[in-house]
Amino acid sequence: MSTATASTVTLPRNENQALGIGQFACDFMKNGDPSDRVKHRTIQFFTDSVLCGLSALALKTNAPCVLKEEALDYPASTGATVFGSSVTVAPEKAVLANASAVREWDSNGTNFGYNPDLGHTAGEFGHNDFYAVPVAAAQIAGLDGAAALRGMICLDEIRGRLAEVFSLKSYKIDHVVHGAIGSAAVYGAMLGATPAQIESAIGMVVAHYIPWRAIRAGKQLSDSKGASAAISTEVAIMSMKRSMKGFIGPKDIFRNPEAIWRQFEPTDGDSPFDLVLSMGGDDFAVMGMHFKLGLYEHQSAGALQGLIDLISANPDMLVNPDSISSITIVAYEPAYGIIGDPAKRDPKTRQSADHSMVYIVSTMLRKAIEMAGEKGDGSLADGNDAWWKLLMLAPVDYGRDAIVHTLTRSLMDKIKFEHGGKEYDDRYPDGIPTSMVIELADGTKLDSGLVMYPSGHARNTAADLDDILTHKAGLLGAIAMDDASGIIERCNTIESAGDLSDLWDVKILERDPVD
Repeated sequence: MSTATASTVTLPRNENQALGIGQFACDFMKNGDPSDRVKHRTIQFFTDSVLCGLSALALKTNAPCVLKEEALDYPASTGATVFGSSVTVAPEKAVLANASAVREWDSNGTNFGYNPDLGHTAGEFGHNDFYAVPVAAAQIAGLDGAAALRGMICLDEIRGRLAEVFSLKSYKIDHVVHGAIGSAAVYGAMLGATPAQIESAIGMVVAHYIPWRAIRAGKQLSDSKGASAAISTEVAIMSMKRSMKGFIGPKDIFRNPEAIWRQFEPTDGDSPFDLVLSMGGDDFAVMGMHFKLGLYEHQSAGALQGLIDLISANPDMLVNPDSISSITIVAYEPAYGIIGDPAKRDPKTRQSADHSMVYIVSTMLRKAIEMAGEKGDGSLADGNDAWWKLLMLAPVDYGRDAIVHTLTRSLMDKIKFEHGGKEYDDRYPDGIPTSMVIELADGTKLDSGLVMYPSGHARNTAADLDDILTHKAGLLGAIAMDDASGIIERCNTIESAGDLSDLWDVKILERDPVD
């Protein structure tokens, strides 16, 4: 049977974990007691995601605009709202549109499914794409901001803990399945569903709607990559709505012999894992999630930190870029396979450029070289945080002109990206093990050493995260509206908000697209 302590609930592999998740979500929405640290961290991720979404809409990125228009075609008297509107629409369409927008830049939070204290180190990816779900549920049910925040923490807890115990990517299944399960559970719990109804919805999600990583394959990526979480969340809400109306989906889906869990990791009847979920205190999955300090694929964060470390210590190279002979980056799998794919040495779309190690690093270096040229001095900033803020990668850095920039392309040609083998692989997902060596024309080799916990990583203690995230919010907010301070404050203080019906009723500017 499931066991509980004052702060955790354990769902053992020999019991019905889908029903257990449903019970946990219902209990958490009533009695969950996360610490102030957990609330603060979740609000940071929430605000970060919202500014990513608003700026993506302002720059008319394709999928968010298409899906927002689709949502507005489904008005509902009792519904939720999309970014930039007070019109209530079907909740599954609202979360489809908003989740797509926050994910579009691939710049919001990331988890790597790593919990060594419990031996749960499956290392599945995941992102903080799903906050639209508790906001929509709160809007429909008339709940306050504190309830919405509790729902955000609960959803991150479910998907984050699933990522620790089952690696979907190992079987070419997209990581958004974990988020879809959490979305169904939290949406149902916030709207008064029973644990059995939540179990039914989770069963439908897993039995009917499993996305393969085919959406992320190919030489040049499409809208499907960025909208994957949104589409899976849409069907999760649809499944929950059906279940609450009486439709019965597959039961006990984690022990179902024909479902993905036991198909890929066969057992004699149990699910392949135990699941431990937190009810209170500091130890929540969200505390192990990581921030992206700009627009880049998170697997490149170690290389970006290595670059900042080297150019801040050796600024003269920036005023004489011809002195840079070669750049060697060494990293781990899966970074080497995902953002070192040879096809991504010549990206032609933003979605491919932001998954190209050589492009990401070259673009940050190009920005530093250009700034040094304007100043006539490579000493551009004082300290790590200032360098990150100064060189922060923004949407314009993945636009049409940026992708073909001659200096960027020349720097890309100087980069060698190598797999570090077992020494590096064994250090992931604890960290983002990466090293960089810049060789100068005179034979000097500048070595970053091994970077494990770059700025933005949950185990980095050196960076002033609040300061850098404030800068990022301002950078993206300035794209989205004339004055974003109001929506930033609204997100940062959501716990004290009473009514969320007008949360997204803001004017989003219309900018020229960057891609």
